[in-house]
Amino acid sequence: MKASQARLDIAVGLFLLLAFATLMVLAFASTNGRMPMSGDYFQVKARFANIGELRLRAPVKIGGVTIGKVSAVVMDPTTYEAIVSLDIQKSVAIPADSSAGIFTAGMLGDRYIGITPGGDTEMLAGGDEVMLTQSAIVLEQLISKFIFGGGRKDDKDDNNRKDPL
Repeated sequence: MKASQARLDIAVGLFLLLAFATLMVLAFASTNGRMPMSGDYFQVKARFANIGELRLRAPVKIGGVTIGKVSAVVMDPTTYEAIVSLDIQKSVAIPADSSAGIFTAGMLGDRYIGITPGGDTEMLAGGDEVMLTQSAIVLEQLISKFIFGGGRKDDKDDNNRKDPL
């Protein structure tokens, strides 16, 4: 009886170790193989009038390559703009005159911040602010402009023209 109890204890122990190892592999894979390290990033800020559905940890990309993530979103109480904090990889040098815009991945996908590099020789550093920004284009606003006629100015001009004949 004692030998079978020892085998059962060993089997249960091995099963628990295997389960723990599997969970560790899953956790490592879900972080894209990177352990979170705060020293690998520098932080810059950008102001937007409308961030749409931008979420924390949304990717920051240059040319489709992820170079960072959104770390915080707060509202400026005086200008009512959204101040977005971006964690950028230290290995990436971004010119100081670069612009940032909020884009949608696909037609109805998640939002991300795309950075268009400028031509300045001075680079952004920790604590700097991206001065040129483009807010999110909200699909519902575009549809309502199209449906309710808030779009073309030249339609009114066409109606006011007199036929020369």
